[in-house]
Amino acid sequence: MRIHNLNFRHLRYFMVVAQEGTIARASKRLNLTPQTISGQLKVLEEMLEIELFERHGRRLDLTDAGRQALEYAEEIFSLGEAMQLQLHDAGNQRINCAVGIADVVPKSIAYKLLAPALELEEPVHLECREGSMEALLGDLIANRVDLILADRPIDASTHVRAYNHLLGETGISMFASPALAAHYREEFPARLNDAPLLLPTDDSVAGANIMKWFRARHLEPSVRVQCADSALIDIFGQAGTGLFCGPSVLESELQRQHSVEVIGRLEGLRERYYAISLERQIRHPGVQAITHRARELLSETGSEN
Repeated sequence: MRIHNLNFRHLRYFMVVAQEGTIARASKRLNLTPQTISGQLKVLEEMLEIELFERHGRRLDLTDAGRQALEYAEEIFSLGEAMQLQLHDAGNQRINCAVGIADVVPKSIAYKLLAPALELEEPVHLECREGSMEALLGDLIANRVDLILADRPIDASTHVRAYNHLLGETGISMFASPALAAHYREEFPARLNDAPLLLPTDDSVAGANIMKWFRARHLEPSVRVQCADSALIDIFGQAGTGLFCGPSVLESELQRQHSVEVIGRLEGLRERYYAISLERQIRHPGVQAITHRARELLSETGSEN
């Protein structure tokens, strides 16, 4: 095989087609004709002397070589965009750091993880975006965020080439207003049958795991509220609407902030947190500070229960 000078235009077309799955969708995203993209892909494959896609009608599936090429392509363009941003902001001596926060991640956890980015020697401009995992993954692909904080990793079914970085895990505690806590703390967890419960939505990892924990103990709580936003659940809990769960690492803060009490801990149940990025090895200094502090924070409580 001869080594050619790589044409980055061809490489970008390939990356977009691989991400979109079809030339038709890629042509809309790139604002080019399908014929142009198809021709450029053919040139790239001929230059590399290897097939990057398996054709199944209009759908294009990556070959093993294509998957390797996509990893390199995404990293190349990610580094290129990072270089442009860094050079653009060099005169300002400021680091821009955009973080997506999944709705289900407790706001107090998010704050603790994000705060170290603001303590770097160089000034950091921190931009936070909240939303569903689906919306945030779109932001990640479009480079509108550098990192996503989530309670679950992404899997192959999302068709997004990104990397999961496990930050750590914590136990789960149950909280309630003082009046409810006085009643339900005694004989915990046996008394939780038919207890008013506030839960994350069914499609969240936390909501599914909590209900699985109840079923394993043959308990049937009365679900009063289901909500994707963890902050809203905390407010309902503070108002005495029902019992709610939160990370054990935040017990003191949740009690102080919302005037609630700990009823008990959900034995055997752990909650994990992930950083999701387009980089296999994180280089952004702000993101490095966030992930480093996250591992410190969660390792401090990793063996508590």
